[in-house]
Formats: sequence, structure tokens, C-alpha cells
Amino acid sequence: MTTNTLQADTHIPRQGMADDGTRKIVEVAVGILIQADGSFLMTSRPQGKVYAGYWEFPGGKIERGETLADALRRELVEEIGITIGAVHPWKEQVVDYPHALVRLHFCKVHAWSGAFEMREGQEMRWQTLPCDVSPILPGALPVLEWLAG
Repeated sequence: MTTNTLQADTHIPRQGMADDGTRKIVEVAVGILIQADGSFLMTSRPQGKVYAGYWEFPGGKIERGETLADALRRELVEEIGITIGAVHPWKEQVVDYPHALVRLHFCKVHAWSGAFEMREGQEMRWQTLPCDVSPILPGALPVLEWLAG
């Protein structure tokens, strides 16, 4: 697993600092949906959210008491309207964004059911390397390198 922290937008002050200078890590489940032809799904961040318009892999916060797989299943139903099959934990990356310190738990998903429905007004695109969407969220960039490797 990757343990180095990726620093995003270091010129912007950090939010949510405790008195001792630390920040709480937000745990996030992320799905790398991969089709049989090797293409993978990316979605845009909705208007009104931090980094709106940036492209990322779908997912969201792991709530208290949820497993990684449960959180990913819930988030993908809520965000894109599909039910996923097996969740295969793959890699982790800590990203220090100005608004939050997050640990991204990337999981490969090869099976799902239902029609894709962008429930937050975002866009979706199936991608291959090199990607043709831009800009890409800093936390998603390592995934593209891992997929290329």
C-alpha cells in the first residue's frame, strides 16, 4: 500500500487544524470501475462541491460502523445509481487537500448492475490511458500512474 502523503495545492492554507497542528484524516472509499475492454469510469465533481468540474473516480466518505465495501456500495448507489458486485481493495493514498486530509481507499470493481444515473448532476466518461478528460483531481493522478504501470 502507498503510504506517502500527496500534497495538493500547497499554496492554499489548510483548514481544520487542531491546536496541536494535526488534522483528522477523513476515510474515503473509491471505486475504480473497470470494463472488460480495460476502460475505466471517471466522473466529474458536481457544482457546489470543492474542486467542482475536476474529474475523479466515484466514491465517498466511509461512515462510522461501515466497512469499506459497504461504504463503496452505498456511495455508488447514491452518486451514480448502480449496484456493484465484488469489491477488491487495491491501494491507498493519503492526500493533503486544503479543505481536508483524506485517506483514499481505492478498490477495483469489475461487476455492477443497473443503469448509470448521474444523481448529483455530474458527468461520466469511460476512459483509457491517456485520459481525455481534464482537469483531473490530484488524488486521482496516482491511480492513472498505477493503471499505466
